[in-house]
Amino acid sequence: MAAIVVKRTALFFAIILAWTLLTAFARAETVSFSGYGAGTIVVKTSERRLYYVTDSGRAMRFPVGVGKSGWAWHGRAHIEGKYLAPAWSPPAVLWRRAEPPPVIPGGSPKNPMGVAALTFHNGELAIHGTNNPGSIGGYVSHGCIRMHNKDIQTLYSMVSVGTPIVVTQ
Repeated sequence: MAAIVVKRTALFFAIILAWTLLTAFARAETVSFSGYGAGTIVVKTSERRLYYVTDSGRAMRFPVGVGKSGWAWHGRAHIEGKYLAPAWSPPAVLWRRAEPPPVIPGGSPKNPMGVAALTFHNGELAIHGTNNPGSIGGYVSHGCIRMHNKDIQTLYSMVSVGTPIVVTQ
């Protein structure tokens, strides 16, 4: 009986340690930020930064990749879905062939969605991780917001379905 308690206690501490190390290496900075309520995600495409408002006057700031010229989306929305290791398939606007587009399974190194995704705008757009960390900081996507995988894991853990999103130019 005592061995089971020791094993469970060790597992608990291993999980806590792993989560602490995971979040310690996220690239977020806490900065002064005003104009939005706590719990709001604000993406400033011109800065290529995402802000998660934590309380009055403060936000966590993350570097992101944003939509290419002609593909960037701006407006207000809410998180509609949360997915870990999401599968990916090219949207119809990018796939102009008769056969159905391929599906890249979640967890594949070829999957551009990375480790997690937060979907919005009727599921057409997402804030997601990436398999190409060098793209962060650029105008690189077809409308989605790309984050480092460790950063999307941090954001994923803090938001829920219904979280408001504001994307500005």
